[in-house]
Amino acid sequence: MENVILIIHLLLALSLTGVVLMQRSEGGGLGMGSGGGGGGVMSGRAAATALGKVTWVLAAAFIVTSISLTIIAAQKSSSSSVFDRLGTQAPAEESTAPVAPAGDSLLPPAEGDTAPLVPRAD
Repeated sequence: MENVILIIHLLLALSLTGVVLMQRSEGGGLGMGSGGGGGGVMSGRAAATALGKVTWVLAAAFIVTSISLTIIAAQKSSSSSVFDRLGTQAPAEESTAPVAPAGDSLLPPAEGDTAPLVPRAD
């Protein structure tokens, strides 16, 4: 069932892309470039062309298939862990605590202490 919905979803995505690309460009975002009294998105009279109606139907179907795929994926993942599906056990946590260096080797040398310089071997 999931594969069928996925194929329908992909076909809807491709056809929605095609329908949107076939529509006439009216210039300007959200119809703002259409002049003073014309019909843009902000006006009350939106143009209901055939491609516009097809776009709305495809968009609604795309959203429905998206939600359906999300629900199916959530139902599959809630029953088990990734490790359960692999058939292996989860790695055991190490119980060894980190060992701190002995003495004050993490501290900088005192004012009177100077370490002998060792020449580098290049």
